Parts: sequence; C-alpha cells; structure tokens
Amino acid sequence: MIGTSYLPEGELIRDTETRAYTSSLDGLKKAMREGRILEGVAVRCSGDLTLTVEVGKFTGTIERDEAVFTQGEPVKDIAIITRVGKPVCFRVLSVTERGGMPVIKLSRRLAQRECVVNYLSGLTPGDIIAAKVTHLEHFGAFVDIGCGVASLLPIDCVSVSRIDHPAERLRVGCLMPVCVKSVERENGMTRRIYVTRRELLGTWEENAALFRVGQTVTGIVRSIESYGIFVELTPNLAGLAEWRDDVSVSQTAAVYIKSIVPEKMKIKLVIVDPYKGISPKRQAFAGCFPSVPQQAESAETDDTDSTDTPDTDTPANLADALHISRWRYSPDCCPRVIETVFDGDGTNNQS
Repeated sequence: MIGTSYLPEGELIRDTETRAYTSSLDGLKKAMREGRILEGVAVRCSGDLTLTVEVGKFTGTIERDEAVFTQGEPVKDIAIITRVGKPVCFRVLSVTERGGMPVIKLSRRLAQRECVVNYLSGLTPGDIIAAKVTHLEHFGAFVDIGCGVASLLPIDCVSVSRIDHPAERLRVGCLMPVCVKSVERENGMTRRIYVTRRELLGTWEENAALFRVGQTVTGIVRSIESYGIFVELTPNLAGLAEWRDDVSVSQTAAVYIKSIVPEKMKIKLVIVDPYKGISPKRQAFAGCFPSVPQQAESAETDDTDSTDTPDTDTPANLADALHISRWRYSPDCCPRVIETVFDGDGTNNQS
C-alpha cells in the first residue's frame, strides 16, 4: 500500500501524534509550521456553511471555501453539511487570539489537495490501498480512499458471488483493503478513481480448498433459478443445489457438499436445512492478507441475521506496499478463463 500518511478520515483522530499536536496551542502552531494533517470531529455547520470542529480541547473553524478540494467544480452544500458529526481531516491555517480566546482556522481542502497530489495521483491499477465505506447505494459502495476523497466500488466488483445490494456484504464504517480498478486522468491530474475488492478474496481454487466432499457447511442462498439454487459458501465461491420450494433468497442454509469439480468450476450441493436467524461465522479465504482480517464481509443489514460481523479494528499491516498485475480466478485446468489484467495506463481488462 502506498502513501500511508493519507488514511481515510477517522483513522488519525485517536493517533498519539494527533493528540499531542492538538493538546495545546503550541502544538497546533507546530503542526501549522510542519504542514501536518490532523483530524477532529465536525460538531456544527452554520448557515454560511462554516464547519465548527473539535480540535482536542479547542474548537476550530473550516470556512466553506476550505471544506472540500475540487478541481474546478463548485462545492456542493451537501458535501459540507454531511460532515457534521464525523471526523474531518485538516491542516492548520492560523492560530491567533481574539478577546483572550484562541481563534483557530483550519483547511480540509489543503489536506485533501495534498493527498491527491502526493498520493492518489501516483496510484495505478493493481495498487492495493486502504478504503473506508462511507455510503451504500444499489449500484455500489462509496469509499474514502484518503483524507475524505471518495471512490466508487461497483457492486459487481465487491465479490465474485453476486449480491443484490452492497449492504449484503459491507457496512458503513468498515475499513478494508481494496485494489485500484481504474484511474481517470485529465490534463495530468487524477480526476476519478474506481476500486475493486473481488480480486483480494481468493481464486476459485483457493476458496474451494477450504471445503471437502462429504462436509456439511453453512451457506447463504443468493439466487433461485428454474434449474437450481445458488448457495454462497464464501464471497468468492458459490455452489448449485437442486431446486426446492421451501427456500428463499438471503436465507442461511446447511448444505451437504456432493462434489467439487475444478475443471468446470462447479460445486454440487444438497440443501439439508434452510433457516433464518443467527448463524455461525462462515469460512472465508484470507491468503492474500495472512494478518489482515477480511473485516467487511457479509454484513447483513439486520444484526440478528448477520453471518459475519465486521471487525472495526484497523488491520495492523494495512500500510504494506502491495500491488497485483494479473489475477486469474479460474483454475488452470479449466478451459474457461476468468481473470483481471491490470494495465499501467489507468485501465484494467477483465475476461
């Protein structure tokens, strides 16, 4: 992972160095001289769209023009208003006094600009970076890829196993590794970055290796077709069971593994018992990140039906420099090739 000084918003607020800088006015002045990026919680937005931010035991302000970095586009009011109650990154513009009270001016725009110029502009497809889920839509998840800069994780890139809504897999606030899918540039500046996650959740063989013929395991019913029922075993692996009329989509099911056929990328299942309610945590491939928990997986919207509870702790090695150039999902023995090839020109090809 590249540029770890520019983490998603909320990851620096409890940092020891951040606390040291924000504990005194001298510390804030030092942060200003050093150009240090700090964080605080936006507690209020005035009618003129000035944000009031808690900065340690002090309060600072971010004026409208300093709230969001844009590359020529007008700042949308909603982009400022929605920061209230959430951590925001900033650089200290000035620390003065008025009537014996400190006046602290802050700029989120400068922090974001630095992140774009020094970090995001250097990313290429295949780079693995930290991202935090900020908003879910039916077409995908918006994620913070550094200092509040947004990126889109399309729904078909969340996992190989298909889902109807990102909320079936992710939760707002989850910190997770993602892979840069494509980069849009204009006049040498990075305009937009798209990310993907499915390439980090293991190949067909890596996921299938978690299971054996004859086992009975837990799965989630993802789709019901006339020819059978697809049951997800892991986010990147599903099997097909015979059709039956007492099963519904999103149900948890105990399934018997009848056969595993790598040459056809097929797993035949028998549904033993479909049910609703709390289910045990399912197996998931984590070989790409032996010490990074796949913390965002299968976050059902109803906590009582959740199959995997996301871990909110920050992975210790989320800052490791990682890159993948090519990812092949299908086994070598399978005639059908499913792979992602990341190119250095800001695009990637999938087949």
